[in-house]
Amino acid sequence: MEAEIVSRTKKKQQVEELQKLGAALIELPAVQLDALELPAQLLAAVLEAQRITSHGARRRQVQFIGKVMRKIDPAPVRAALAAIAGHSSVARARQKRLEQWRERLIGDDAALTAFANERPGADLQTLRALIRNARQEIAASKPPRAQRELFRLIRESDEIT
Repeated sequence: MEAEIVSRTKKKQQVEELQKLGAALIELPAVQLDALELPAQLLAAVLEAQRITSHGARRRQVQFIGKVMRKIDPAPVRAALAAIAGHSSVARARQKRLEQWRERLIGDDAALTAFANERPGADLQTLRALIRNARQEIAASKPPRAQRELFRLIRESDEIT
């Protein structure tokens, strides 16, 4: 049985892909790195790269991280990074949905009924007061204090349900 021959180009592409994966690890905060449970040598190399400010030294460290990653299975690291990226896209979608609710509530009186039907535990009296204040702020071109408070209340009611 012959060993499969891998071209130099393919090997270089694999190495570059591991370096990009290592560069993505460098961008993560320490809390998320701890949650990934990386091998000790890889974690130490990533933390060292985060500390380095010189461009050339950082580039060499990324190459070293790629070398270390060749010794481990990169699939769990890829999966964890994909989960982290997915989490942030979920958070952005939630943020957008909450902002749309705020705009609907400020712009349409019937939206409050729909909101109350979806979230039975919502404080409707406070919502009405904040909607009224937000409309007055918009009309008077004042800073959006009540709009922010309205957003917070919508977010809190969304977390409850």
